[in-house]
Amino acid sequence: MDPFALFLTRLDFAWVTTFHFIYPPLTIGLSVLLFFAEWRWLHTGNEGWYRLVRFFGRLFIINFGAGVATGVVLEMAFGILYGPFSQAAGPYFGVVLGYETITAFMYEAGFIGLMVFGWGKISRRMHLFATFNVALSSTLSAFWIMNANSWMQTPTGVELRDGIFHVTDWWAAIFNPNFLSGFPHMWVAALELALFFVIGVCAWSVLKGRHVELFARPLKYALLAAVIITPLQIYVGDVLGHAVGNTQPAALAAMEGHYYTHNADGSVNTTWNVLAWPNDAEGRNDWALGIPHALSLIETWSLYGVVPGLDQFKPEDRPPVWVPFYSFRIMLAIGFFLFAVALWGGWLIARGRMTLKAMAGNRWFLRVAVFSAFLPFLAIWTGWWVREVARQPWLVTGMMRISEGVSQMSVAAAALWLASFMAFELFVWFFTWYFLAKVIRQGPDMDTPVVAEGQEPLGYLEATPDEDESQPAYVRPYGGRP
Repeated sequence: MDPFALFLTRLDFAWVTTFHFIYPPLTIGLSVLLFFAEWRWLHTGNEGWYRLVRFFGRLFIINFGAGVATGVVLEMAFGILYGPFSQAAGPYFGVVLGYETITAFMYEAGFIGLMVFGWGKISRRMHLFATFNVALSSTLSAFWIMNANSWMQTPTGVELRDGIFHVTDWWAAIFNPNFLSGFPHMWVAALELALFFVIGVCAWSVLKGRHVELFARPLKYALLAAVIITPLQIYVGDVLGHAVGNTQPAALAAMEGHYYTHNADGSVNTTWNVLAWPNDAEGRNDWALGIPHALSLIETWSLYGVVPGLDQFKPEDRPPVWVPFYSFRIMLAIGFFLFAVALWGGWLIARGRMTLKAMAGNRWFLRVAVFSAFLPFLAIWTGWWVREVARQPWLVTGMMRISEGVSQMSVAAAALWLASFMAFELFVWFFTWYFLAKVIRQGPDMDTPVVAEGQEPLGYLEATPDEDESQPAYVRPYGGRP
């Protein structure tokens, strides 16, 4: 295959996955928060929770629609861009994606209609049950998708015969080493993303002085939850890092810009590079700012533990360093920054400075909170780039290279697919953020009465049979937007 065509094909798939991947985590995390808010409404009877559920529910459905549209394109891209891989991995990879469709996507599709259109048509408890099932099915979807990707990282329970992956142990394949820590890391990241999305929206509304009383409550709840979730995410990420070190040492070495296992004098000194200028061609960093022995301490809990460098692997088996090295550091920096924002917010709450009267005075914190709403998206992007690029040159680690699984196509064909997918993804991305911003600017609907049990929230109430049929059917508008 022409090297430039191969580059375009890989760039195409990277583009498709990157632009799809910003939507599902928000769907997963926001569905959990919607369930919590709706449960609070039913438990307390406070109308404010109802207004919040309807408001954030509109944001949820916009994001959900974008995720479905780009997800369908991603499924197509597997067959178009990686046809040989799709055929070879079908006995496991294809089956897992089928499980995701049956046990998660179709499950979610059944309940999301009730969640969105069921207001007033079903009981409040049944609507809460529908919201719960949307959250559960979103998590199941993440379970299977992360399982498929984790299997590519650590392909256990299969053997490659005659160019086809045959499953020998389903349990070992599903619960592969990377999945056991990769899935929790992704799920907690989705919850963290949703929390800071809510924090950002609420902080912006408070800064603008719009519905401050309504948004003050979820802002404080989300900040308190973030005080727990942000350090948990750091811990789960550390667990995943150790798993990568044990099962994919070349990937870890690329993430850390770790070229040499030992110093020239033979002593073990695994410096953790804070910043560096990787030089893959010469197999070294041109310069680096590091902390001596810190990588040993992080990975082996010992100052003198040995962490394999890229010099332990054949040149053709080494991943590129630039993308995973700096993507990992961006993700790490964002993780600690969000932790600091959560602690700042928790401290303000503990000091009584997040009351309705005092909240608007914390303008610097509110500005930082709005800014922090965008950072988890970048962290998820860079985290995904680390997973995918650090696995190279393998498509399935140790079993199938990218060059073996990619579809053979000309430069013209690869460029055409790249242009088409880029145009579609940008179209979806633009209008998703346009409508999200529009709904946020409009704010919550404060006029429409709260729906009663089994009562239509909108529309017309037809005349009953015992009324005078000579008169036109009376109407009783319920008023307002849905």
